[in-house]
Amino acid sequence: MQESKMMDFKKLEDVMKQPEGFSLVDKKENLVSNFMADQKHHQIDSGSALQMFLDHIPISSIPGIKSSPVVELKIEDRVKDAIHLLYEKNVSGAPIADVVDPDTIIGRFSDRYVGYINLAGMVLWALEECEKAHMQTRGTDGEENGGTDGEENGKSSMFTMLEDNPQIGQTKVGELAKSYLWDPFFPVHLDDTLFHVLLLLSNHHRLQVVPVIERSNFQGIGFVTQNAVIKLLLQSSGLEWFDSIADKALSEFRFGNEERVDLVYGDRSLAEALHILRESRIGVVAVVNRENKKVIGCIRNSDVYLLLENNEILGDRKRLTAGEFIHTETAKENSDGTCERDLGALFAAGALQLRNNFLPKMDSPVTTKKSNTLKQAMKDLAETKGCFCFLVNEAQQPAGLLTLRDVIIQFAPPCIDSNIHGGGFFESALEQTGCQVKNGTVICDH
Repeated sequence: MQESKMMDFKKLEDVMKQPEGFSLVDKKENLVSNFMADQKHHQIDSGSALQMFLDHIPISSIPGIKSSPVVELKIEDRVKDAIHLLYEKNVSGAPIADVVDPDTIIGRFSDRYVGYINLAGMVLWALEECEKAHMQTRGTDGEENGGTDGEENGKSSMFTMLEDNPQIGQTKVGELAKSYLWDPFFPVHLDDTLFHVLLLLSNHHRLQVVPVIERSNFQGIGFVTQNAVIKLLLQSSGLEWFDSIADKALSEFRFGNEERVDLVYGDRSLAEALHILRESRIGVVAVVNRENKKVIGCIRNSDVYLLLENNEILGDRKRLTAGEFIHTETAKENSDGTCERDLGALFAAGALQLRNNFLPKMDSPVTTKKSNTLKQAMKDLAETKGCFCFLVNEAQQPAGLLTLRDVIIQFAPPCIDSNIHGGGFFESALEQTGCQVKNGTVICDH
C-alpha cells in the first residue's frame, strides 16, 4: 500500500510540474481509479476515494510555494514601520513573530508566530485613530471639509500623519490585537496535504490564507490562498462528487452573507466609505447608485493601498466621493497569461502581492444571480482572481454577498461548532486522515 502511494505521489508531481496546460481533469479518472484499486479489499464509494485522493496531495508537490520570501513582522514593531515595510515590499499581509529565545524557552520556538495581519487593517485603523486625535485637538470648531493635520493642500502622506501623531504611529503591532486586527495563525507544513488546508479554510476561524512553514526551523515559506483552493476544486469538474454539489443553483444553498451586504451610495464621501469598510468583517463595501440602487462598483481592503500610493486621494477623502474613487485606480495592464496557467503561482507568497493587476477593477465588480450555478460562480471568481461576488437581483441591485469561504465550505466538513449535519463529501474525513477534535480544536496525529 505504501509503495502504491509513493507511485501516485510521483505521478501527481509530474503532472503538476507541467509548464502549461495543467489540468487534473485530464488525469482524474485514472488517479481516482488507482485509489479505488488500492481499496479493493474494502467497501468504499467514489466520494470516500476522492477524500483520500485529496489527502494524498502533499503541499510540497505544488510548484512555486517557495518562489518568494515571506515578509514577517515582529510583535514589537511600530505601526508606522510595519505599514512602511509591507508597502515597500509590495505585500498585503504578514505573519507576526513573537520574540522567543530558544535558549531559555525550550520547546516553544515552534510558537514564534502568534498571528497574521494585513496592511489594509493597519492603515484603516491608523487613519481612524488620527481622525479621532484631530477632532480632539480641533474640537467642535474643526473644518468639516478639511483634512487632518497638514492635509488641507492634499499633500500629506499617511506616514506624515503618523509622524505628526506619534502616539498612533509608535503603537506596537502587538497592541493591535486589542482592536481585533489580528487574524489567527494556523500553519501547515510541506508534508501536510491540501485536505488539511480545506479543513482550516472552512472552519470557524475564518482564515483568508493558510501559512506554510518549514517543519525543521518553523520558518514561514509561503501561503495557500482561498483562490488557489477554488482553482484546484474546479479541476474536478466532471466528476460526480463535484458536479453533484457545484451544478446546483445558488438559490439551493444557504450562505452566511446571502442576505447581507455593506454598501455606500456613490455620492457619499470616500471617508464615509472607508469607515464602513473599517467596520466590515468581510472586507468589501458595495458602491451603489442612489437613484436606481444598482451596483456600480466596490471598495475592498485590497484597494486601501491607493491611500499610500496617492497623497491627493488621502487628503481629499472627505471631498472625493465613493463613486469618483472607484474610477481613480491605475489601469491594470494585461499580462502574458503565465499566472493564469501556473497553478503554483497561485499558491506562492507572491499571490499576496499588494499591487495586483489580476484583480477586477473597482468599477467592475463580479456579480451573479441566485439562478446561476455554484460552478459558474466559482469559474467567475477563479477567472477574475476575485475574493467575492455580489448576489444581485434582476435589477442589478445587491441582495447579498458570496465569498470564497462560502464556496469552500460547501466542499468541506461542517464547522467544528456547527450543529448542522452534513457538509459535502468530506463527511468522514477527519477520522480517515488521522485528525480528531479536542476541546474545539482540530488535532492531527502526525
